[in-house]
Amino acid sequence: MVAALADFKAAGKEVQMADPRSYYFDLPARQRPNDVKINEEWFPDIKPAALRTSKSRGRDPIKGVKTVVIHATAGSSSAGAASVIFNGKASFHWLVPDENEPQHGHFVWATCYESRAAYHVRKSVFHPKINSGQKDINRISLGIEIVNAQLSSDTFSDWQVEATAVIVRYAWAKYPNLENVVSHAMLDPSRRTDPGSNFPWGRFKRLVLDAKEEPTSTLVAMARTTLASEPAGSCCMDRRGSAAETV
Repeated sequence: MVAALADFKAAGKEVQMADPRSYYFDLPARQRPNDVKINEEWFPDIKPAALRTSKSRGRDPIKGVKTVVIHATAGSSSAGAASVIFNGKASFHWLVPDENEPQHGHFVWATCYESRAAYHVRKSVFHPKINSGQKDINRISLGIEIVNAQLSSDTFSDWQVEATAVIVRYAWAKYPNLENVVSHAMLDPSRRTDPGSNFPWGRFKRLVLDAKEEPTSTLVAMARTTLASEPAGSCCMDRRGSAAETV
């Protein structure tokens, strides 16, 4: 009972003190997960628009990704959020549905190719903690939008927070130079407040950093065992030299 009361008070203090302009945490390399899967589906018919409303990263699309930016839509539907991509106004890589939508609890929407720089942060903004204070953060970041009206009465569902954390863990496992997670408000404090003071940043951070490693599937484990026990084989590249020499 005492512990529960302490947790309740801590949660209340977290909400009371929440300032989205301070939402930030590092992703320690030593804690990087091995492999994380996300349940995602492409938003219907959005791929051509995503190509138009994005640009080349101008760098290695895997090694060049360094940060994840957390946004909230200030709206009530995934369709409304996706419309900015169709209209060429902005873009982001994932969209987390609201609790009043049928997709909630099942999957998140993929809305832009990860290899592309989406338009989710103003090009002119910068922060000393992100990419050594350089501008054009879009080129080195991934953007996650969470459907939320950004009103005091609209809280984030547990699943929305958990799904967002899983996306971050997926990116952390995939991108070897991913360093940190930051709010849109921290990057553009004079114009943006998202994901807002209602977003439970402390819980979200714990879900990202303290999650248990997902068990390796039996079939994947079998391949690892085979690789360790089998003698070196060959492939078509052996006839022409090393892979590095032929690309």
